[in-house]
Amino acid sequence: MAAGISDRISAFVEALPLKPGLRVLEIGCGPGVATRDVARRIGDGFILAIDRSEKAIRLARAGSADEIAWGCLDFRHAAIEDFALNADEALFDIAFAMRVGALDGRYPEANRAALTRIKAALKPYGRLFIDGGDPLKEIDLVRGLPSY
Repeated sequence: MAAGISDRISAFVEALPLKPGLRVLEIGCGPGVATRDVARRIGDGFILAIDRSEKAIRLARAGSADEIAWGCLDFRHAAIEDFALNADEALFDIAFAMRVGALDGRYPEANRAALTRIKAALKPYGRLFIDGGDPLKEIDLVRGLPSY
């Protein structure tokens, strides 16, 4: 386990189907702890991490200066319900979220908007993983339901 990572975050990241070269979208990155761990695991890949909190993005950027300089990750202030790729950005292979209200069933309307935005940001066979499983579960993006 990398320094400063909780057992919960470490187990979640370890369970993701990561490999070098993937493009990954993290939704609700907070201070970027999982983001940096994923960046280490995808080698020459790229991770974009978003959060609706400006403070979280500031903290994430401050703790990730080396990774940002290497070009393997970036952060963006955005809520997933409003997120859209820039015109020059490639689609992502995987998206993941931990403890994100728009994806955990608490806010059905936000959930619909979030899933629409995530589908638009992923490659046709892209995959979405959220917490709540053991340690994660995959969301079927066709039906918007967990797949077990």
